Amino acid sequence: MDGNHDLELVLRSRTPIVIIESQDEARILELLKAISIRRSTSSYMPLFRWTITDGLQRLDISLEPQAINSEPTDVLKHIRAVTKPGLYVLLDFHPFLENPVHVRLLKDICIKYRDIERQIVLISHKVTVPSELDGFCARFDMALPGDADRARIVQNVVDEYADENPGSQVQIDPKAHQLLIRNLSGLSYADTRRLAHNAIQVDGAITKSDLPQVMQAKYELLNRGGALQFEYDTATFGDVGGLARLKSWLSQRRPAFRGDDDASHLDPPKGILLLGIQGCGKSLAAKATAAIFGVPLLRLDFGTIYDKYHGETERKLRESLNTADVMSPCVLWIDEIEKGIAGRGGETGTTQRVLGTFLTWMAEKKSPVFIVATANDISTLPPELVRKGRFDEIFFVDLPTASIRESILAIHLSRRDQSLGIFDIPGLAAAMDGFSGAEIEQAVVAALYAAHAKRQPLSSELIYAEIEQTRPLSVVLSEKIAVLRNWAAGRTVSCD
Repeated sequence: MDGNHDLELVLRSRTPIVIIESQDEARILELLKAISIRRSTSSYMPLFRWTITDGLQRLDISLEPQAINSEPTDVLKHIRAVTKPGLYVLLDFHPFLENPVHVRLLKDICIKYRDIERQIVLISHKVTVPSELDGFCARFDMALPGDADRARIVQNVVDEYADENPGSQVQIDPKAHQLLIRNLSGLSYADTRRLAHNAIQVDGAITKSDLPQVMQAKYELLNRGGALQFEYDTATFGDVGGLARLKSWLSQRRPAFRGDDDASHLDPPKGILLLGIQGCGKSLAAKATAAIFGVPLLRLDFGTIYDKYHGETERKLRESLNTADVMSPCVLWIDEIEKGIAGRGGETGTTQRVLGTFLTWMAEKKSPVFIVATANDISTLPPELVRKGRFDEIFFVDLPTASIRESILAIHLSRRDQSLGIFDIPGLAAAMDGFSGAEIEQAVVAALYAAHAKRQPLSSELIYAEIEQTRPLSVVLSEKIAVLRNWAAGRTVSCD
């Protein structure tokens, strides 16, 4: 869309007050200058800008600011007294809209708009208009830069680098260049330019190594509510023991999710629900999913969304989901989803509205956001969420088999710089029958502490001793695990 054209249409609608909520002041003022110059050939309307620091200044021709009109009351009285048309841009005027004198002055200007076209544009990060002025206002949403705009901004930064560094040219990896343009989506013109500048100015190149920093900076700009966490350290499937079927399933769908040309005829995957026993690798699998897709990982924390004030919980969820859309392509990890979307025995008005908001977003989203939801208790999830079509597949993560326990044990020993040849890995794995992946790791950790205390290297005997002292969840919660396994049989796909 042409933001210049759209803004001009709003201004020509003869609405006395136009409200623009944006922090991209410079871009909007550029558009208004262009519109003012273009309109000068037909219906001439001078352009003025007001700030509380400089006062009123005419922008369509070069004039000094009028400091005598720096006070809000003074500038509104001045505009009301003017007998000629004009476009007045008031920057950061929102705190002064609570003053009844200012409301009355604005209303006077609006009422006489038919006689004298004095149009006011309010620009701020947020503008709350008193109800008395609602009927005189129109809101304009500043369009974010599209693909062509972002490509042009990046090219301008490249040209600036060449001008500032004579004889040097920016080294551009074509694929990284395209990814940079795509990953800058959802940002204002100013933020797009700033992130592109940071990526290029450091080393005079556009490479794949720039992309993680760009995505991290983009996340920090967008996630002001704190409900989403950017997971910087994602795992690889080499860190995950077992889950062979899940790994294969994700690998098959990677090209479609990333939009590769040879997979353009395939529907992009939507997401998966990982159900299983605690400590068996669901969270690790969520992190590894982002790694295999090669995209950022966002974690949605429902605990920070819930708010005691009516409507705030749903608003925070919508903002978080919107951030995920803008950060796309990405993986959205919702850990222990049953704690955020209550099912039987836990319904409240708020949780039902949260569920409705989440389901609507799942059904309508067009952006490449792959959902990985993990759950320990399927019985508390509402049927609307687990019905066919919400997720591409429901996977069940069971306790690891003997061979998988061996691989998990080997992973944790190797990660701690232990030589695998000195350990009785098959025997240890057999002794760990019924252990989850987390319990296997903890046995290794505890044995290392014991070895340190005894001033001796880690050995199979020390690990065996820790195994003897451990009561795994498969024993402590055997009844609940049996119920979970019975439910999963025939309803889910095994990860192995």
